[in-house]
Amino acid sequence: MKKLVCAGEILVEIMAERIGQSFLEPGPLVGPFPSGAPTIFVGQAAALGQPVGLIGAVGEDDFGQLNIDRLRALGADVSAITSHKGHATGTAFVTYLADAARHFVFNIRNSAAGLMAIDDAARHLLADADHFHVMGSSLFSDKATDVVLAATAAVKAKGGTVSFDPNVRREILQVSGMRAALDKVLAETDVFLPSGDELFLFSSAGDEKGAVDDLLGRGISCVVLKKGADGAAYHDRQGAVALPAFPVEEIDPTGAGDCFGAAFVSMWLRGAAPVDALRVANACGALAVTRKGPMEGIHRLANVEALILNAGAHA
Repeated sequence: MKKLVCAGEILVEIMAERIGQSFLEPGPLVGPFPSGAPTIFVGQAAALGQPVGLIGAVGEDDFGQLNIDRLRALGADVSAITSHKGHATGTAFVTYLADAARHFVFNIRNSAAGLMAIDDAARHLLADADHFHVMGSSLFSDKATDVVLAATAAVKAKGGTVSFDPNVRREILQVSGMRAALDKVLAETDVFLPSGDELFLFSSAGDEKGAVDDLLGRGISCVVLKKGADGAAYHDRQGAVALPAFPVEEIDPTGAGDCFGAAFVSMWLRGAAPVDALRVANACGALAVTRKGPMEGIHRLANVEALILNAGAHA
């Protein structure tokens, strides 16, 4: 199977235990959980049996080891993750608001995550890569952006493909140079995976069809629009297909979009029909929200297929 590579932030997530809890006063927390959008993506792809590796950096601490151990257990290639003594692994503290929105306090730019680089281990990993995946959240500093763009260029130069999930949070979009970096990645993208209104960050069209047509006209092979509880839709120049979400009890939405993206890209790399890739992606996204913690809802392919079969039996 084709080798999939990603680069970006590795961190732990520490979460408020109660809905409506604020960080302006002491309160119960749960965690640490291994996290980071590219980390979740790589973990889910590995769980599905896709050959996949991550370029990143952690501190020489328990939080870094927690992430490396989880990725290794799922089957990911961790050879290009570097550990740095004297630097702390990145962190994200999360509170949940009553309207289901989330508030994040990040320490990524100034953590060990900011030290990721294209070193010998990363070059070796990229030499075997057929596809590179970009998370918009990984463009969190000039150095991180340089790594992502260099990896993208290396894979494209040898005829590989690129997928791109904007994954842009309000806190990150304000970073200087973020917009220009997003546009550079989009220009190299084959598979575009926006969530909801992220579609309109890259098009001035006023409706979904107009924005999709605009993006496909720029050379993107397909647009896969994630709609959360409303399912997802696939668009290419030949047509479109949409599927509803699988009904599940939501415990924690963090990481669901990353799991969806990992599943779709993995199946797309295997040559699956769009409707089949979309179905597996929807199932992975659904399973992801059933556990508290961004990587706790990652499942192996057998469990994903079981959810699909069970849903079909009750349709």
